[in-house]
This record gives sequence, C-alpha cells and structure tokens, in this order.
Amino acid sequence: MVVLPQGVAYALIAGLPPEYGLYTAIITPIVAGLFGSSLHLISGPTAAISIVVLSVVSSVVPPDSSGFIPAVLTLTLLAGVIQFALGIAGLGTLVNFISHTVVIGFTAGAAILIATSQLKYVLGVDVPTGASFAGSWSALLRQLDVTNTYSLIIAVSTIFSTLLLKRINPRLPTMLFGMVTGAVVCWVIDGASHGVPLVGALPGNLPGFSLPDLSYGTVTEIIPGAIAVAILGLVEAVSIARAIAIRSGQRIEGNQEFIGQGLSNIVGSFFSCYAGSGSFTRSGVNYDSGARSPMSGIFAALFLVAILLLAPEITAFLPLPAMAGAILLIAANLIDFHHIKQILRSNRQEATVLAVTFFSTLIVELEFAIYLGVILSLTLYLRRTSKPRVMEVAPKSFEYGTDLRSIQRFQLEECPQLKILRIDGSIFFGAVDHIQRTLQKHSTEWGEDKPILLVCSGINFIDVAGAEMLIQESIRLKSTGGKLTLCALKNTVKDELKSAGYLSRLGEESFYATVDEALSAIVEELVPAQCAICTKRVFQQCPPAPMKLDSA
Repeated sequence: MVVLPQGVAYALIAGLPPEYGLYTAIITPIVAGLFGSSLHLISGPTAAISIVVLSVVSSVVPPDSSGFIPAVLTLTLLAGVIQFALGIAGLGTLVNFISHTVVIGFTAGAAILIATSQLKYVLGVDVPTGASFAGSWSALLRQLDVTNTYSLIIAVSTIFSTLLLKRINPRLPTMLFGMVTGAVVCWVIDGASHGVPLVGALPGNLPGFSLPDLSYGTVTEIIPGAIAVAILGLVEAVSIARAIAIRSGQRIEGNQEFIGQGLSNIVGSFFSCYAGSGSFTRSGVNYDSGARSPMSGIFAALFLVAILLLAPEITAFLPLPAMAGAILLIAANLIDFHHIKQILRSNRQEATVLAVTFFSTLIVELEFAIYLGVILSLTLYLRRTSKPRVMEVAPKSFEYGTDLRSIQRFQLEECPQLKILRIDGSIFFGAVDHIQRTLQKHSTEWGEDKPILLVCSGINFIDVAGAEMLIQESIRLKSTGGKLTLCALKNTVKDELKSAGYLSRLGEESFYATVDEALSAIVEELVPAQCAICTKRVFQQCPPAPMKLDSA
C-alpha cells in the first residue's frame, strides 16, 4: 500500500512510464533482501535517485526518444557494477567519507528540483522537457495566467486530504488515500474533459527481459553519472540500514550491503528496472509492522506482482495532477529542516558545504553537484587536519601525576627555562609546515638556547615528512644550545618510527614514556643558578627552594 503510489510517483520523477517504478519495486527489493545484510531495509525506487537518473540520462539521450529507456537501463547496470565492485573490494567504509551535510544539502536541492518538475502538472501548463531549473521557473511564471483550474483543484485536494489523514492517523496509507481522493475529485468535476491528463492503466504483465544499451558511446557518456548514482545509492542504503539497525540492535555489514545493492541494480537492469536504493519510508514501515527478516520485503514485492497482474487498471483514472500533488509532499519530506537549521547555527564550514551542495544541485548537473559537495567537504577536512593545534601547556595538578593543561585557558604559570607544547593532531605531510612554523615561532620567542618538550599523546601517526621535520628541528635546536624532547608518544607510533630508522636518528634518549619521566630528566639539565632564584616551582621535580635565613 505504500510502495504502489510511491513506485508510480518515482517513475514519473525519473521521466519513465509508471510501470517501471513498480518493476523496480518488485525486482530490486527481492535481490537486495537476499544478498544484503540488513534484516529490515526495503530497496527500490527513491525520490533522490529518480531525479538523478532523469538528470544524467536526459543529458545524453532526449527523454522522449526511443533510446531513453535503454540508456536508463545502462545507467542502472553501470551503477550496480560499481557498487558490486566496491563491495567485493571491501571498500564499504568509503561512504564514511561522504559527510552527512553533503547528503542533506543534495537531498534538499533535489527536493526543490522534484517539486519544480511537478508544478507543470499542478498548474496544467506546458514546460519543455529537460529544461533547467531557471528555465522551468521562467516558463511557469509566464503561463500563470493560463493555469488549468481543474488541475489545480485536483492537486490541492490530493495534498489537503493526505495531510488531513496524516494528522488523524499517520500509520494509515495517507499518500494512497490522497491520490484516491484526487481521482474522485477529478471524476466529480469531470477533469478529463477539461484537459486534465490521466496516468492510464498499467500494462498488466511482469517485467520481461530487457537489454541495456552497451554501445561504446552511451557507456562512456553515462559512466560519470553512474558513479554519482552508485555513490548516492550506497549512502542512502547504508545510512537507512544503520538508522534502523540502531533500533533493532542488528549489526550492519557495509561491504555485504554494497554487494546486495550492486546485485539488485545489475539484475534489475535486465528486467526493466531503473536504479534503486534503500527507502527510509518503506523500511520504517516494514520495521514498525513487525518484520523479522528480508522475507517481508520479498512478500511485499510478490503482493505487488499480484496487483500488477490482477488489477492493472488501478491507475487508469488516476490524474497526473493528483500524482504531482503527492510528489510535492514527498519532496517536502525530503528536506531535513531540523538538521539544516542545526548546521547553519553551529558550524560555518559545514554551513558552507551545505550551501554549495544545495545551490549547485539547482545550477549544475546533479551528478557534478554530488562531486562538488564531496570535494569541498574533503577539502575543508584536510584544511582542518593540516593545522593541528600546538598548545602551550603547564601543570595544573599533581594528584595522579603531572596533569598538563592549557596555559591560556587556566591562566597557569610556566617554567622560565622550559617550554612545553602539546600537539593535538597527527604529524603528516599536510601538517608539517604548520607545525614547524609554530615550533620555530615558540623557539624564537622563548629563546633558541632553551629546551622544548613536546607532549605527543594526541599524535596518532607520524609519516616520513613529519619524522624528517622533527629531525630538522632537533638539529636546529641543538645548534643553538637548545634541545627537543618528546614524551607520551603512543607505542604504535614509536614502533613505526623505529622500524623506519627515525627513532635512532632522533635519538632514543630524546623519548620518554611519561611526562614525569621527561621532566625528571630535563629539570636536572636546567641552569641551577636560575632554579635557585626561581619562585614559581612549577614542577614537582623542581629542586627545593633555598631556605631564607632569619635576620635575627
């Protein structure tokens, strides 16, 4: 009851006949359920994937041409092969590199595009197929004065009745109810005779064997879009599977889910299916209904087969404005207003990623909007990791050993002869320049003849460039009478330095397991005369203050 209206609606978004949405809702969930890892994920046509399919294929083949559907099947096959290959290669963690912000921004932009594509049915006006976002709105605004009132009434009644039932009982099939209401309103006002188009009856047969267009030209033109569809489909499926697994307590195997999604698209491409993925709505309904295994999705698909064979005329009197009204509600639900507000308020960099991804979906081709969002997200991440914090620290307490904290935050006293710095981040080629500049700055300000202690507890790895930089700084400080000492370095990082020969070059005597061990050794090397007159006594290891003689 959920997938029937959604399958027809999503096929319309993808520029395909309605039966292709139902074919995708039959084949895809069966294969994905059998070979995936989630017990509750229901795969099939989705709104975001549908709009990307239309965008990718229409840029290669005109939507009204005979080559459009074979090209869609080619896109589906290529996306499935990419997904399957990633799963076999054990690259299931790749989806973790696509930030949640990119997905939210892209989905919101896709929702606006979906809504825009359906307004021509709501208003009953003509908009050129494949028009850009700006071109579509320009055409819509020019024709407002010729709006088909009958189409508008049907669309509004569909939206209103759907929202009304959802308010009364959201567990009922609200979208199906709204579309039936729209069909009834169309019959009452005799919309068909006033230019209101109907969806028409379904073919009434099962999906037959079909062949994608595997010509060299089509494949090469569609591959960039297939990569985007594959990535988006995997992100959707794995994210939804994990979200439901949190509720069910199941552990999701990412690689297996990649394989299941890939096989579903590969098989589906030979049975008149277009690219599918996990559906949050249908998966949520599936879990809430008490499903215990993927067999629930398989039975749902079989029931859909029965409807397709026994009641193909179910969509014969369904008006396109009613479908458009339902799709407008789908598009509205795609926009995650809660997280968008949270991102805009909390983090400027994430807000930039969100804005760029969102607006690029409206301006450039959708597959490139995904790439742009991912590249920008990774660029900002690399920029952040390339400048790890190098913080001045000093002892705050000694209850469980010397506890070093930020001098600036806690207004702590520091030793006049020793600078202690804590590096919060790994020392790799991207961060070397920043760390070296910071060390040299502190050395110059503090005095190049004084020792520096690096607290390395926050360092997860040191690459070749990082090790060479530490050697350079150690040599530089030694030449000016200073010394570079490291402490609290993780054993795994130390082992890697040792195996590469850098530990001996830096000098094993420069490494200490704990802060207190390093301080015990360094304090003994400080200038005794300065220690004698120092009143700060920052460390427990400091020599005792000289006794003051009583003048009496």
